[in-house]
Amino acid sequence: MVYGDSCSGIAGALHEKTFASVNAIVRRLDPPPEFIAFLGDEVAGLTAARAELEAQWRHWLQREMAWLDRQAIPLWNTTSNHTTYDEMSEAAFRSMLGHLPRNGPPGQEGLSYFVRRGDLLMVFVHTMWTGLGGEGHVETTWLRDVLHHHAGARHKLVLGHHPVFPINGFSGPYQREIGPEHSGDFWNALVEGGVLAYLCSHILAFDVQVHRGVLQVCTAGAGTAHRMPEGIEYLHCVQGALDAEGLRYQVLDTDGRVRERLSWPLSLADVAQWAALPGGVSDALLAGGPYGDRILGLRFTGRTAAAGDGAAQTLLSAFQPDLQMPLWVGMRGVDQRLTVIVGPEARRSPHYWVGPAVAAGAPFDLQLVIHAGMGPGGFLWRSADEKRWSSLDAASAWGAERLVWPQRWSIGHAARGPADQAFRGSSLTASALV
Repeated sequence: MVYGDSCSGIAGALHEKTFASVNAIVRRLDPPPEFIAFLGDEVAGLTAARAELEAQWRHWLQREMAWLDRQAIPLWNTTSNHTTYDEMSEAAFRSMLGHLPRNGPPGQEGLSYFVRRGDLLMVFVHTMWTGLGGEGHVETTWLRDVLHHHAGARHKLVLGHHPVFPINGFSGPYQREIGPEHSGDFWNALVEGGVLAYLCSHILAFDVQVHRGVLQVCTAGAGTAHRMPEGIEYLHCVQGALDAEGLRYQVLDTDGRVRERLSWPLSLADVAQWAALPGGVSDALLAGGPYGDRILGLRFTGRTAAAGDGAAQTLLSAFQPDLQMPLWVGMRGVDQRLTVIVGPEARRSPHYWVGPAVAAGAPFDLQLVIHAGMGPGGFLWRSADEKRWSSLDAASAWGAERLVWPQRWSIGHAARGPADQAFRGSSLTASALV
C-alpha cells in the first residue's frame, strides 16, 4: 500500500477528517497489505517550534495511525517539504521515526535508507537534504551504490517525495520537482540500476508516466483535498502487487471504488502481427467510448521530408463533423517533432503531447501506444530499436480516457482532403493493435 500527503497531525482540523476517510479504505482491505509506504507530508509541519512539530507527529502516529499494527504491517516514510524543511525538522524526523533504518549516506542516517525484503529492494531518498541545499536537492552516489550492491533483487523501487517529471502541467524546479542539476543523473541511476518505478507524491494528484522504461507514479491523495483540482483529482490510496509478471496496481477512492489501474510492463503482440492500415480514409479499428483502460498501438514507418517550412504533417487523424480534430498524430515544426493532439470537446482548445524530433530525410520506425488507463502519461512512444517506452511530454491533467473515438481514420492527411496537412515524406505505412 502506497499513499501520501495528508498534512494532518492537528486534532479537529480539516485534514484529520479527510485523512481518516482514506485510512478507512486501507483498514478494510482483505487481505491487508504486507507493508505501507507513506510518501511524505504526514503532518502540516512547517513550524519553527520543534515542540509543536513533534506534537503533530505524536498525534499522527499515536492517534491517526493508531489502528495500524506496525509489528505486523511495517510503515516506512519518506522525508518531505512539510516535515524536513530545515536542520531542526530533520532532527525531529529522525527522533519521531526512530524505527526507520540508519543505513543511509553520511549525514542522512534516518532520512535516506533502504529496505530489502526477499526479492524486493526499496530505496527511500531524501529530496530535501539541507546538506545539498534543501528542497529539490537529492544525492545520487549512495543511490547508485545501493542499486549496484543489490543488483540481484528482482524488483527495485525507489521512493521519494518530489517528482522528477512535471505532473499535470505543474512545473517548477526545486519547488515542484527535483532540481535540474540532480534530475538527469538521478533518473539515469534508476534506468541503469534496473529500477521498476519511482514512487513519489508532493503534487496533489494521482499520475503515472514512464521515461526510458521506468515508471514515475505520483500519489498525493491522502487528505489534502481542498487544493485538488475539482472534478479531476480525488482522495485516494494505491494498492499494488509485485510478482514475476511485474507490477499491478489499483487506485482506490474514499468510496472504495477502483478509479485507475495498470499492469506494467506492457504485454503487447509483436509489431509484425499488428493490422496494416490502408492509406487515406477508412473505417476506424477503434470507435466509440470513452474507454477507461483501452490500449491502442500504432506503428508508423517511412522516410521524413527534407528540411522544410515546419508545417504540420499528418500520420493519422481521427475525425468527426462536430469536432475540429478529436485525435491527430503527426509531425510538427521544422524539426519534424512527433506530436499527438487531442480535442475531445467542441469549441475548447485541444491538448498537446510532444515527443522526439526526427531527422530530415531520414528513415523512421516509430511505435506509439495510447493507453486510456494511464491518464496524461498514457501517450507512449519508442523507436523500433528501443525496447523501453517513454511518455510524451504534456501539460494536461487528463488523457485518452476522455476521448470518444471517431468512426473514421485517415492516414497521411487530415480530415479535409489529401492536401490537408499532408505527410510530405515518402513510403509512409501504418499498422495498429487494438
